Amino acid sequence: VQLVESGGGSVQAGGSLRLSCAASGYTDSRYCMGWFRQVPGHLREGVAAIGSDGSTSYADTVKGRFAISKDNAKNILYLQMNSLKPEDTAMYYCAAQRPWCGGSLLKYRYNYWGQGTQVTVSS
Repeated sequence: VQLVESGGGSVQAGGSLRLSCAASGYTDSRYCMGWFRQVPGHLREGVAAIGSDGSTSYADTVKGRFAISKDNAKNILYLQMNSLKPEDTAMYYCAAQRPWCGGSLLKYRYNYWGQGTQVTVSS
């Protein structure tokens, strides 16, 4: 399984970005997918996840601003990020978990990881 993120960049506070994660090596749409982020010197934290049944979960810090979605036909995971804040600045990682799973925000549940894409939000 390979995961390749894209879509990161620099944006001013209040702006939007859409991250993409192209998955290959499997075709089972029941894989759970998640987005995580990490700032140097801090633990990697869960941002959003989507379960085998399509249910979604979000960290409290991004609820109402971020939206996770998945295109099963193309095997691409998205993270739409709106109303970005400077504290959203981090390296964002895509992750996949073998089914069946509930879309957890716990990083230890995930089996595969991408290399990350940097998001920088300036004030």
